[in-house]
Amino acid sequence: MKLPPLTSLRFFDTAAKAGSFVQAAQELNVTHSAISRQIRLLEEHLGVELFERRNRAVFLTANGRILLQTTSAIFEQLKEGVEKIKNSTFPDVVSLSCEPTIAMKWLIPRLTHFYQQYPHITVHLVAAGGVIDFTKTNVDLALRRNDFKWNDNLCAVKVCSERMGIVVRPELDFKENFSHITLLSTLSRPTAWETWQNIKEIVFQNSKTITYEHFYLCIQAALAGQGAALASFLMVADEVKSKQLTAPYGFIEDNSAYYLLSSKPVEQGSAAAIFTQWLIEQVNISIETLIDKR
Repeated sequence: MKLPPLTSLRFFDTAAKAGSFVQAAQELNVTHSAISRQIRLLEEHLGVELFERRNRAVFLTANGRILLQTTSAIFEQLKEGVEKIKNSTFPDVVSLSCEPTIAMKWLIPRLTHFYQQYPHITVHLVAAGGVIDFTKTNVDLALRRNDFKWNDNLCAVKVCSERMGIVVRPELDFKENFSHITLLSTLSRPTAWETWQNIKEIVFQNSKTITYEHFYLCIQAALAGQGAALASFLMVADEVKSKQLTAPYGFIEDNSAYYLLSSKPVEQGSAAAIFTQWLIEQVNISIETLIDKR
């Protein structure tokens, strides 16, 4: 017996699962008449009725239920086969949306180590912060601080608590005399200095403030000796370790945290899961190295 056309089987499978020709047409982006026509052709090919039409509603017949069991299994196997082919044809790629300063100052320098461990995985970086739309951006993961409300349907894995610290050039260490130090501020986190001073119960009086648009500009200004920058430990880990900058008060938690967001649970053993585990391990190394560093 000659098999029915694949299109008819696909239309039937979608309509049977939806229980509606109208909904099936919407899912497949075709007209209602196209669904009806393909179902009718399939019924004529098989010589049996697959749906019972009653008052604009459709219900599977006994033969329809038998065919649905078959088409469900066939299309699921077809989907799995296509995924296997795609995964074997293309290298594993993890696309990550990450705040620009953390990507530039912390993540990129460590990706060399990641590629040495996992040469078959490629990390595609997208520099961005704030609200993330996974449908529009088409990224797998987003590293975000919880300073905004994300959708409840997103999956979130905590990476670490945020820790902020003042950093300056070593020769400008002002812990004993900070009254006239220039404070380097950023528009991307305008209340950071106020939050830090409230937590530490330290007030900088008569201090000049220079405001930059991004954290990486503040850090560069601190490296140039223009004053004191307040930055996340992730943004200045390498500069403090190499002693280009010093952190007179160490790094303190500010009641916020970083999370890896995704549109769906990360599949165990996938490239995204491997990268997630590696990222958290690297963050913990930075925490152990810098939290008590002065």
